[in-house]
Formats: sequence, C-alpha cells, structure tokens
Amino acid sequence: MDSQKIITVKFGGTSLADANAFLTVKKIIEADPARRYVVPSAPGKRSADDIKVTDMLYHCYMLADEGEDFSEEFVKIEERYNGIIRDLGLSLDLSEKFEEIRNAFKYHAGSDYAASRGEYLSGIVLAKLIGYDFIDAAKVIKFYADGTFDSEKTNIILSDRLVRHERAVIPGFYGAMPNGTIKTFSRGGSDITGSIVARASASALYENWTDVSGFLMTDPRIVDSPCVIDKITYRELRELSYMGATVLHEDSIFPVRFAGIPINVRNTKDINAAGTMIVPSARDFDKEKVITGIAGKKGFSVINIEKDRMNAEVGFGRKVLEIIENEGITFEHLPSGIDTMSVVLASELSPKQRRAIIRAIKAECEPDSVEIEDGLALVAVVGRGMVSSKGTAARVFKAVADANINVRMIDQGSSEISIILGISEKDFDKTLKAIYSEFVK
Repeated sequence: MDSQKIITVKFGGTSLADANAFLTVKKIIEADPARRYVVPSAPGKRSADDIKVTDMLYHCYMLADEGEDFSEEFVKIEERYNGIIRDLGLSLDLSEKFEEIRNAFKYHAGSDYAASRGEYLSGIVLAKLIGYDFIDAAKVIKFYADGTFDSEKTNIILSDRLVRHERAVIPGFYGAMPNGTIKTFSRGGSDITGSIVARASASALYENWTDVSGFLMTDPRIVDSPCVIDKITYRELRELSYMGATVLHEDSIFPVRFAGIPINVRNTKDINAAGTMIVPSARDFDKEKVITGIAGKKGFSVINIEKDRMNAEVGFGRKVLEIIENEGITFEHLPSGIDTMSVVLASELSPKQRRAIIRAIKAECEPDSVEIEDGLALVAVVGRGMVSSKGTAARVFKAVADANINVRMIDQGSSEISIILGISEKDFDKTLKAIYSEFVK
C-alpha cells in the first residue's frame, strides 16, 4: 500500500446508531490504515419506531426556545450517549459537554447549534473509541455572513489543520459563521462535510458508508430488489440525485468533483460488498443494461403555450421567462417545438399566480393558446451508454407505450446522457417499472 495514500470515510446515522454499530465502524476504519480522516453523523434510528438524535435535539431546543421545561427530554439525549459509552466500555465523561449544551439552549443559541450537537458528541465518542484526534468542525468549516458555504477559505484552513493531525475525526453537518455562531448544511449535510474533508486532505478516495450496498438503479419502494450500480459518473449522479435519488446528498458531489476524487458508497451492514464507485468520468458501461439509473419526482406543473411562427418571433421565450421570474418562480425544464413552448415548474401554482401568469402571457406574447396543467411527474432515464448505443430512446418510448402510458412531455438534454419524460402522476410507478424491465431483463 502507498504510505502516502489517504482515504476519508464518512459514516451515516444508521452506521452509528448504537454501540454495536460503533464497533463495526471501528473495525472498518482499522481494516485499512489509509482511512485517516473520519466524518461521523449523529446516531440514527435503532429500530423503525426509534427517534434520531438530531430530531431529539430539535424537539428539545423547540421547548427551550418557547420557555418550556426541556430537562426531561434532554435527559433522554444524555442517556442515549451514555448508553453507547457504557456499552463500549469507554472511560469518557460527557457531563461538561451536556451542561454546556443545556445552557446554550437556555440562552437561545439557535436551532442550527442544537441540530449540530448530535454530530459533535458523536465525533467525541468515536475519536475516543478509535484513538484519533478530534477536530471541531466549527473551527475549520466556514460560511459567509449570508449563510452560504465559503469553500475556498474552508479548504485553506482545513488543509492546514489536517497536515498537523495524522488521523482525526471531524464531525459532519456543521461549521461556523464569521461571528462564530454555528451554521449547518441542509439535512444529510454530513455527506458534504465528508467531501470537503476529502478535498482538503487530498484523499485518493472518499468512502461514504451508509445502510445500503451502493447506489440502486431505481427506487426499491417501487421496483423489487433493483440492481446496484457498479460505477457511475459525477454527471450521472447529479442527474439522478436532482430527480429524487437520495443515497448521497447532491451538493456533496462538488468538492470532490473539483478535485477529481472518486467516491465509494459502501454498506456498514455488508462490509464485504463493493458498493458503487462514483468517478469523474468513464467510457465503459454495461452493454446489457446501457442505462445507469432511473429516477423521478412528482408535483410539477407545466405551462403550455402555442403560437404560429413562434420560432420567428425574436424574444418570445425571454418574455415568457421574465413573466415567470416576476412571480418569483423558477422553472425546471423548457421543452419546445417550432410553434410550441412548455415551461415545467417545480410546484403547483396558487390561484393568484395562475391568473397573473396567464394574464401576462396573453398580454405580452399574444399566444394562440395558453394553459396550465398540474399533476405532472418527471422521470429521468440516465446513462453514459446512451450516447453510443443506438435505439436507446426508442426502447424507452416503446416500454412506456407498451405499458399504455401517455407521455405528455419529452426533454433530452444536449449532453445526451439523459431523457426526461413528463407523465401523469398516476402513471409514475408504472413508468419506472416499465423502463426498468426493458433494460434489466
């Protein structure tokens, strides 16, 4: 093994739910000396009816913020961590940390602070268990005053800190604002922290350990036992994550993509499974499947506009988009024809917005017709093999047609790695099953 090789490892909440889970994590880390930097989440659910520590902290802080007695709820959090420490046989006393958090709640430290304490405490316990240094993420992960992530300042500070720690645990999910107050990423943000640490440490690999054996080709709640994707590119993952696939936080791609670091999604419940490799680029693909994955979302609306010789009218599209912008709405897709234009929106419009948009389009654009449809679902078929494999689109459309599904919209990006279908929400599950069955025999 290359002595200079570094692997950053991130563990999700289910991978740290109890003492046995912590011991599995310890076994994984110790199995490869290159696993030098570790990013933990807060303990997750131990069973289906259990409560995540982060949710316990949110509830506790809500009571504190409303001036209610939160001591009984806070004791449950203390018991959760003390139980893990006791079962691990560690000599570790968190009483001062608990008191510090309790006082911060009383003085309204903020919901971001409250939510971050799960990762903070989890990191302290894990560092003690594996004998690594502990680095508080608030000292090395930085945000701008407007709450956006300061990637370059973070990379400088974190890189400098990591070279002084051969092995360290850095809690996920949070950092600090310029004034020192705690700021969190969105839920699932420990994935982002792992990616940031991988970049700052110049890791050869970022391992993201979770409770599934890699990235699945489609939603297992809809398709029984879908195949695991062996290899996927950043671009393909971005497309699938945007359309609802949720194994990895979509924003976590960017720091490692910038540095060209591959991600390996692994399963702590099946540590021998190879998982999914997420790579900067790849030319090879499974010639039997051709596509990489299928994902989708419901809850879209679409504005359909028709006008003869629309293509010859300079500024027509700009005027439509300005009208939508003036209502404070962003659009998702913009499929168009010679005399037609459709604008897909991420959510259903209020009656007021609907009237305002139709009125403005009629006044500004003078269309032959304009209507707004609700209840649209989008399904994305993604794969790098689609570019070089003839007939892929035909297979997609045939599968949908054979399932008696009406396609209301088609959008294929210029990159040619995805085809997006707009269908009725009632046909969503049936569409995913039909396309999956066509490509996975």
